[in-house]
Amino acid sequence: MSEPITLAPGLAWALGQIEDDNTQGGQRRRGPDPRVTLREWITNGARTRLGRMVISGEITSFEQAVASRLPIREPEIVDAFFQPNLYVEMIGRPRRIQRMTDSGQRTRFNVMVVVGNKDGVVGLATSKGKEVATTIQKATNQAKLNMITVRRGNGSWESGGGPGRSVPMKITGRAGSTRITLMPAPTGKGLVIGDTGRMILDMAGITDVWSSSKGQTRTQYNFARATFNALKQANLARISRADVERLHIARGGMS
Repeated sequence: MSEPITLAPGLAWALGQIEDDNTQGGQRRRGPDPRVTLREWITNGARTRLGRMVISGEITSFEQAVASRLPIREPEIVDAFFQPNLYVEMIGRPRRIQRMTDSGQRTRFNVMVVVGNKDGVVGLATSKGKEVATTIQKATNQAKLNMITVRRGNGSWESGGGPGRSVPMKITGRAGSTRITLMPAPTGKGLVIGDTGRMILDMAGITDVWSSSKGQTRTQYNFARATFNALKQANLARISRADVERLHIARGGMS
């Protein structure tokens, strides 16, 4: 008798193999039902090699997908790993862009969306379109394709020993004229950063951080991009094995 195929959590959830834990994922507040989307994806078949490997059960986690070095080109792949615990939030309000053309005034919308599981994985993207709803969905899908794993740790000298959910070191991200520096904070301090940066860090699963900012920090989209780019910089830093153990650094999920 052959053993049952192990599927990614989102696929097992879509097929009813695991029960819904009633999490309040942001994706369920707008856009298509992810359960239906995943079922249709399984039925119709994936368009990429990585997608076919996820459906067949060869790859069951985001970490395995990244390690495969195959590009993630289908948002359903991300849904397969993180649903139903995938959260989606829009940064600010849709921005109206008006342009005068030969045929008259042309109106479009610019939308920024952040996607994350609040446990070490986050994505950010912007999109433009004629209608708000379709533009939000387009930005959401693009954010899923831009998702990264986040390094977290206990890098504050004020903290005691043990794991932490802060940044492991001082990191800086830039976007336009905006520069955001994130610094380790002790457990319980909270997110000492503006509302836009707090939304990005919350989606990434960071609960404690000090921050400083320079430049045009009122530019909401650049503030969000700079915060996201700071998290990217943490992944590029070379850290010795001794520091990883001393600072309890983990990349990706910790729960």
